[in-house]
Amino acid sequence: MEIGFIGLGAMGQAMATRLLNEGHSLSVWNRTSSKADALVAKGAFRAENPAEVARRSEIVFSMLFDDATTESATFGDQGIAEGLRENGLHICCSTLSLAQARRLRDGHLERGQAYISANVLGRPPAAADGSLFIIASGATDQIERASTLFACLGQRTFNAGSDPVQANLVKLSLNFMIYSTIEQMAEVFTVNEKLGTDPGLVFEIMTNSFYTAPVHRNYGRLMIDRSYDHPGAPVTLGLKDVKMFLEAGGEQGVPLPIASIMRDRLIGAISAGDAERDFVVLQERVRQEAGLKPG
Repeated sequence: MEIGFIGLGAMGQAMATRLLNEGHSLSVWNRTSSKADALVAKGAFRAENPAEVARRSEIVFSMLFDDATTESATFGDQGIAEGLRENGLHICCSTLSLAQARRLRDGHLERGQAYISANVLGRPPAAADGSLFIIASGATDQIERASTLFACLGQRTFNAGSDPVQANLVKLSLNFMIYSTIEQMAEVFTVNEKLGTDPGLVFEIMTNSFYTAPVHRNYGRLMIDRSYDHPGAPVTLGLKDVKMFLEAGGEQGVPLPIASIMRDRLIGAISAGDAERDFVVLQERVRQEAGLKPG
């Protein structure tokens, strides 16, 4: 199948590589062209712009940083919408605000183009080995059309509904749960450390009893190892997501007090100089407040 991929950050790079390794013909574009070098060396075609990717592809994935980059790459000059072939499908995997998600949905609909959201759960290593979880929403026939690609990228696909915006809100909601779980673990590890109990022992007990989910095992391990400087996702990304989740709560009339705490915790991490470190570095803000030496 002829596939396009736009946005080759850590997650996009891993997803595109997975598709290429599984035998799909791949056209790629990234604003910083050098990020496509490894894929081109493996046989991918380097396009000059998103429109060229779309013209060459039956299905185009985008995985971009935020609303602005997604809007530009989709509806800007030489964007995806300009080049999308007849019967072409745009699948957006980016974590976006609900307002931007609606602009994508409505903009493609006005042009008579196919569009679905397919947000993913998992870090880049999960994308590389095809074990992501995929949250898709949009027209059922278009989700079915992409099902073999989703099976390549992930271990399971969840259908979140007929409106592409639904997947975006589910993703924002689950990302918020990740950040709040990190805060919980940071507080638990810190209070036990203050009493002299090794946080690694607390982690072992936790993940071999009641708390066995990947979010506890994977992020907890990063926290115990103080693995802050090889970010799968930086603090700035976490702040973007939590702000959008708070906006969604305001739009829906739902108070989100814990999300407000997480926003402030992320702002504090940025103020402390941790903006580009992995967001598990939130643990250090808790430790600092407890009077412990930096990890």
